[in-house]
Amino acid sequence: MRGICYTITIEELDGRILNGSYMKQAYLECGKIINTHGFRGTVKLESWCDTPDVLAGLKTLWFAENGEYRPCRVKHASLFKQFVLADLEGVETEDAANVLRNRVVFAAREDLPLEKGDHFVVDLIGLPVLDADSGECLGEMIDVKQYGARDLYVVQTASGEYMIPAVPEFVPRIEEDAVYVRPIPGLLDGGAENV
Repeated sequence: MRGICYTITIEELDGRILNGSYMKQAYLECGKIINTHGFRGTVKLESWCDTPDVLAGLKTLWFAENGEYRPCRVKHASLFKQFVLADLEGVETEDAANVLRNRVVFAAREDLPLEKGDHFVVDLIGLPVLDADSGECLGEMIDVKQYGARDLYVVQTASGEYMIPAVPEFVPRIEEDAVYVRPIPGLLDGGAENV
């Protein structure tokens, strides 16, 4: 059995790494059509973006179909409580909107705003977690929990799963190929409560 940090081939990653760097997904999940609204084909979306405003601001949504992505122009979108109501091109009736119920919608990566120093969660999952001072591999990022004001990074180590607060004191930097952490004693070695 392999450890947490090991070398793997390109084939094992199913195309995730190309020429030594991570390939970023071109389309990112941004929400889900959960219902219809009215009888003219309007769909109600649950936003998976930082705010529903981001989803409502997209001019094109994408649907995954048979391993490819199909664009769908957004004619109009507005906020409705914590949801987004959208009129999509080609969806003119309640029946047409019902066909889309429970479909995940995607956004093109370049259409989503990302501030300098911020990262998409999907880009962090699977990255090695390294000690910022020694470079030692501590584990692998397996999830990001979003609780309250700060995210928690879930790291799989040889001794279990641990959560690290996503604050500069514990996570001084993130690069394309690794997350660098500065854990306090006991945080990742079994001395503290694991998940």
